[in-house]
Amino acid sequence: MTPEQTPLPRKPFRLWPGAILVALQWLAWFVVPAVFPGAAPFGLLVGALCGLAIILWWLFFSRAPWLERIGALVLIVIALIGTKRIVHESIAGGGMGMLLYILAIPVMSLALVAWAVVTRRFSTVPRRAAFVVAILLACGVFTIIRTGGLTAEFDNDIHWRWSKTPEQLLLARANEETAAATPAAALPTPTNSGTDWPGFRGSQRDSIVRGVRIKTDWSASPPVQLWRRPVGPGWSSFAVHNGRFYTQEQRGDDEIVACHDVVTGKLVWRHSDRARFWESNAGPGPRATPTFSNGRVYTQGGTGIVNALDAATGKVVWSRNAVTDTGAKVPTWGIAGSPLVVNDLVVVAAAGNLVAYDLASGKPRWSGPAGGAGYSSPQLLTINGVPQIVMLSSKGATSVAVSDGKLLWEHGWGGEPIVQPAATATGDILISVSESSGLRRLAVAQGSGGWTVQERWTSEELNPWFNDFVVHNGHAYGFNGSTITCIDLENGQLKWKGKRYGYGQMVLLSEQELLLVLSEQGELALVKAAPDQFTALAQFPALEGKTWNHPVLAGDILLVRNDHEMAAFRLPLEG
Repeated sequence: MTPEQTPLPRKPFRLWPGAILVALQWLAWFVVPAVFPGAAPFGLLVGALCGLAIILWWLFFSRAPWLERIGALVLIVIALIGTKRIVHESIAGGGMGMLLYILAIPVMSLALVAWAVVTRRFSTVPRRAAFVVAILLACGVFTIIRTGGLTAEFDNDIHWRWSKTPEQLLLARANEETAAATPAAALPTPTNSGTDWPGFRGSQRDSIVRGVRIKTDWSASPPVQLWRRPVGPGWSSFAVHNGRFYTQEQRGDDEIVACHDVVTGKLVWRHSDRARFWESNAGPGPRATPTFSNGRVYTQGGTGIVNALDAATGKVVWSRNAVTDTGAKVPTWGIAGSPLVVNDLVVVAAAGNLVAYDLASGKPRWSGPAGGAGYSSPQLLTINGVPQIVMLSSKGATSVAVSDGKLLWEHGWGGEPIVQPAATATGDILISVSESSGLRRLAVAQGSGGWTVQERWTSEELNPWFNDFVVHNGHAYGFNGSTITCIDLENGQLKWKGKRYGYGQMVLLSEQELLLVLSEQGELALVKAAPDQFTALAQFPALEGKTWNHPVLAGDILLVRNDHEMAAFRLPLEG
């Protein structure tokens, strides 16, 4: 063989770029969010970009044989498609259908780079066989895990696939149906235990508590637990009337409306419908809150079942399905609109589509204009002396007449709204429609030519897309991401940013100018509702695990829950 015919030795793999990119990827994906909780979305973005850079490195700069460059990527794609067929449904299906591929970015990147480093001096056949083994092992990781969903900050609740969910543990309890809650010993009967909270976010759907003042020194007078008991999954809050509370939950294939005693937590009655909504981000169960009115409880389930139940017995008065009645489709995250009772109607939203039923008979009385996807609830507001129902959907804000559902005015603003609209003291409307929209103030007026809507300002200083906000004395208090924030309603400018409470919820004790915050981690906190500065007064552990449900303060009893437990606390009152 002549020198000209002698094959050139293969250049060694260029591995250092891949190793650096994988290190950066895992740092951004897992380490940075653990140190800086609010950085999870940024970490995911950086991790995804590193994944793309790893592909480019492998294809064009790794010096691997071209057969291995192309073949490795093709094998990874084929392996993931096959793996999706055998992983747990929470990894591959529901609202998290892309979770497998999201998790695959760091895992497959590590497998590829680690294989290239370890086998760089192997001969061709062993090296390629080792790659197949590495990919199979990486895919095997996905087959032995499940997820309990994501928090709003993209923290994943990973468990072994064979571990039971809280719902499965609840269903496995033989006598749970009649078992009493675990009460605290020798507690006096709380005062004001009969105070009502008729439904979602209170009587006006504004999360404002009136006529209650509590002690704020929780080190001297902490909340006292009355009871704690398991509950099926769901993101319902509570309606409270005459010493009983009503909530919704999921138990296997049954969607439940349950009535309990406020003071003891004991079950009074339970109604079930054969229905189950599930998606893997938030899990199974109803998303709406019951509404109490005139001896009845009105509910809407995750698939659109609307019930009117006798509040004393749970007996069905009438039942409908809002999805069927409006021609809507169940959206990705389920039907979440809580029923609104106004005059002789109960109005519900099925994915942004309004329908009104006759309170007595359940017969449809009117349907609103075609809406769009959304997870907000109908809101009764009075503007220019005219009562009207305002609904947020992917089309923006829509207002209809109470009597017949005819359109009064609308304001286009794209998104998939979750939170409620709110009114200012001057009658303007505050809305938020997405994770990037911020908060917008609208001036709505009625003139000789009809209704007009004008944008006064849009502020990115407060972006309450996932958590409802409250309005007090010319200011709005809510969450910008997971950080509690106050802005001036005159101009939308920031007054202060405070502590991170995750994507939690809050109620306002207006007479005391006090915010009672329930964090996403289940911790209670007291914060001053004052615009001068952020002031945290107290904190107290209430629940464990992801908590998105709205808290309820009825008199001196605080009711809290999440997707697996609920509890009642007596708060010390002033005086």
